[in-house]
Amino acid sequence: MNKKKIFISVLIGFLILGSIFSGRVYRAANQLYLKLKILNQVISLINTNYVEVPDWDKIINSGISGIMDELDPHSVYIKKKKLEKVEEEFRGEFEGIGIEFDILNGYITVISPIANSPAERVGLQAGDKIVEIDGESANNITQEEVFKKLRGPQGSKVDLTIQRKNHKDFEVTIVRDKIPIYSVSASIMINDSTGYIYLNRFAETSEREVRQALKDLYGQGARQFIFDLRNNSGGLLGQAVGIADFFISGQQKLVYTKGRKSEANSEYYSNEASRYEEVPLVVLINRGSASASEIIAGAVQDLDRGLIVGERSFGKGLVQRQYKLRDGSAVRITVARYYTPSGRLIQRPYNGDLNDYYETFAYENRDSVMDERDTLLHKHKYTTEGGRTVYGGGGITPDYHVEDTLDLNETTATVLRHPSRFVFNFGTRYASENQELKEKQQQFVNEFQISDKEYVEFKNMVKEEIRDSIEVDRIDADKDFIKNRIKAEVARNFWGYDQYYKIVQKYDYRINFALDKLPEARRLFESNLNKK
Repeated sequence: MNKKKIFISVLIGFLILGSIFSGRVYRAANQLYLKLKILNQVISLINTNYVEVPDWDKIINSGISGIMDELDPHSVYIKKKKLEKVEEEFRGEFEGIGIEFDILNGYITVISPIANSPAERVGLQAGDKIVEIDGESANNITQEEVFKKLRGPQGSKVDLTIQRKNHKDFEVTIVRDKIPIYSVSASIMINDSTGYIYLNRFAETSEREVRQALKDLYGQGARQFIFDLRNNSGGLLGQAVGIADFFISGQQKLVYTKGRKSEANSEYYSNEASRYEEVPLVVLINRGSASASEIIAGAVQDLDRGLIVGERSFGKGLVQRQYKLRDGSAVRITVARYYTPSGRLIQRPYNGDLNDYYETFAYENRDSVMDERDTLLHKHKYTTEGGRTVYGGGGITPDYHVEDTLDLNETTATVLRHPSRFVFNFGTRYASENQELKEKQQQFVNEFQISDKEYVEFKNMVKEEIRDSIEVDRIDADKDFIKNRIKAEVARNFWGYDQYYKIVQKYDYRINFALDKLPEARRLFESNLNKK
């Protein structure tokens, strides 16, 4: 292994050097050549003298990751196994049985069967526990093992033993199929004229899903929209451009990129005419909105197409290009930066310290901290198409900064975060025992309330599990909120996530704030239209 490995590592070093020369990076060539020789010397010394036989696969992988980490936070090395999973998510589908799940009390617990999936077709329900897979116990299974055992080629079979409350354990054989991964988590009417769309990612199917959601809501009477991009970490650029195009009239610049090489420079324009170009629009963002989400928010804001409400976005404005490597792994290298139509750089500053880059994400007063930093760094001002002032410095600063006013006490937060998932379990059981409610969807959503007696039953369930570790009665301060979440969980069991979000929206202050700002969004757009 030793001489051959040394020869290969030296050869790799010269190949790297050759590729860099071909990219016309000459100024640092001598220094780079010296460093590559030192690297090869270190590899040789380790290979010859280290106390044990080195695991070169692990070492080289770590070395590549370290190189990428030194570039910026978003240039990464992706191992082959992880790359397959990443590509699957972007494709918007996988092959398996089709369940959302969590591991509760050591067993795979069905949170929800995916619509029209093999799991739904055999009758799996929320709350079902998978206790055996192909005759083997599934107790204390890990998430990685779940994917390995339940996913598989389309047409293959898996035998499951299911444990269901108030039933004897039973067996089902499921034939695996292609399972869609949806980008639109919710598409609902908030009132008679307002459509709400919650987009969770930008994958290959996102533009198509949003187009269908807009069409359906418009058909139900929606003439103004709230587009929710909170906690959407981004994805495919082309999907972001296509979705922005639904709302922005033709031949307006939506985003552009600039890099060191000319082929990384691009401009993207709207061109598709649609009926949604003149409807009032509010876009919701928060600190978890990044990349493609920021492209849409930046274009809507710079072109005075609508209002941005929420928190300052993450600030990821770097364009990565993915290059496959010979062993099936890949590197994703930053080749350019994103800019909004007014010229704002979306990427926030990075000083090489990853901890500093990410630590502000958890600050309660994150926007204030970021604004203070920008002021010290001479925050840049830009002008929208209609003459409004907007600010650069990284991320999209909303037109209206809106804090989440939901102030749950610590005990309530502990109960809601508990791994036993009390609200899910109680709501699932309640739905199972009250199936007659399923026939009264509209009445349930608009009028039904969890009673005080049922709330006490919920508390008793929590007390039995937690016992004396916390004072459960303190959650009474948030009783109405907890009742709302239980009702939403029942609705999700009956009708899916659209009705779930319709119910929880009552306590979502930012959605309700956005609803109040839609008339202003209309005036902003119409005022800018008159200036053209």
